[in-house]
Amino acid sequence: MPRRIEIPAKSARAVDLAKGAVVRIVNTEGHQVVDTWAFAAADPAECLSMEHSRSATYRILFRPGDTLVTNRFRPILTILADTSPGIHDTLHAACSAEGNIFYGAPATRPNCEDNLKQTMMERGVVLSRIPCPWNLYEHAPVGRDGSLSDEPSACKAGNYVELRAEIDLVLVCSACPSTVGDISAGEPRGAAIDILN
Repeated sequence: MPRRIEIPAKSARAVDLAKGAVVRIVNTEGHQVVDTWAFAAADPAECLSMEHSRSATYRILFRPGDTLVTNRFRPILTILADTSPGIHDTLHAACSAEGNIFYGAPATRPNCEDNLKQTMMERGVVLSRIPCPWNLYEHAPVGRDGSLSDEPSACKAGNYVELRAEIDLVLVCSACPSTVGDISAGEPRGAAIDILN
C-alpha cells in the first residue's frame, strides 16, 4: 500500500526520497495547481530547474519518459506516468507576497514561496533563492504572439503524475493558494503525495 501524505489547501509538505523511489503527486479533488520543487539532499543549492529541463528536453511541457535535470544539468526526476491532460506550466514564478502586491492582493495572503521557505526552514535549510517551480496541473497557454494567458486547470479528481527520484532528494509540493487568473477553478483545494516505494 502506498504511504499517503496529505497536502492541505494552501499549504506545503516535504518528503525525503532516496534514489530510485517512486511517488505520485495526486490531484485529490481536481483542478488544483501544485507547485513542485526538488532539492538535492546532499546540497540544496542544487535543485530541479525549469530552464535547464526545458533545454534538456527542448520542450516547455514535459511528458512521460522525460528526465528533468538540476541547475547543474544532473538528472533529478524522471516522469513515469501522467493520467492528467498533461499540461503543467514551466514558466511562471511561484506566487509570493510581492506577487500578491503586484496583482493587487494583500501581501498577507498565503503563497507558495512562503510555503516553500517555511517548509525548508523547518528542515534547517534557508534558501538563498527561490527556484521557478514546476507548476503541476497549471494551464498557462502560450499564444501565437508569445503572450501568456491563464485557464482553469482541466485536471480531474484522482489524476496524478508519477515520478522516480534519480538522486537522493527532498521533494516539496505546495497546494497553490493563488486565485490570480482562477488557475485552480475556484477556491484552492488540497492534494497528496503517494510514496509507492
